[in-house]
Amino acid sequence: MPARLTVRRPSPTTVCFTVSNAPARCTIPSKLAFCLQVLLRALVFACVLLVDAAKLRHSIFTRNGSVVPWEDVWSSAIGSFACQVSDRYSWWVIAVLSPLVIYGVFRKGYTEESLLVIRGLGIQTSTSSATYWSTATTRFIPTTQIQDIVIHEAFKGFEVRFYLAVIVEEEPDVVVVFPSLLPKRMILEEVWRGTRRCLYESKSGPIHG
Repeated sequence: MPARLTVRRPSPTTVCFTVSNAPARCTIPSKLAFCLQVLLRALVFACVLLVDAAKLRHSIFTRNGSVVPWEDVWSSAIGSFACQVSDRYSWWVIAVLSPLVIYGVFRKGYTEESLLVIRGLGIQTSTSSATYWSTATTRFIPTTQIQDIVIHEAFKGFEVRFYLAVIVEEEPDVVVVFPSLLPKRMILEEVWRGTRRCLYESKSGPIHG
């Protein structure tokens, strides 16, 4: 899905540019589909845990306890099905497949990158993590270390791609903004102009190619 740009201005001296390839959830069907996806993920996660518990039922999850009545669970329809699945495969198959399925459940399936610009302080880049359980990768660059903000072009395979870069003082490499998504030049130009306007309180000059 192509990347979309969202611009938020919490204050006159702060602007946040967010680029994301997540599906838009503006309509009722899209919101219902998202809720259904969340329920499906939760169901799959619960089934994986139940199958894992069923594999260990003879050694750990055997007796009725004060919290979970395991004997009643295993005698139920869904518990019996979990036992059948766990008995069908060896322990190493379940040990390998369970983490893979759980990773798929918690995998976002989209990328979100942002550029937060604060006049007088600097900029902060952020790239979302691949899963819901890990945090985003961020970096803050003070205004005093920013030499320039430019739009460069580079080859990606046989395709020419544009990218927004921050030239940082005393660093040999530039800091690429939106490195995973690499949005189109039209988006980069809007971010470039807005960033320079917010940082330096002046009209942007010609774009560096």
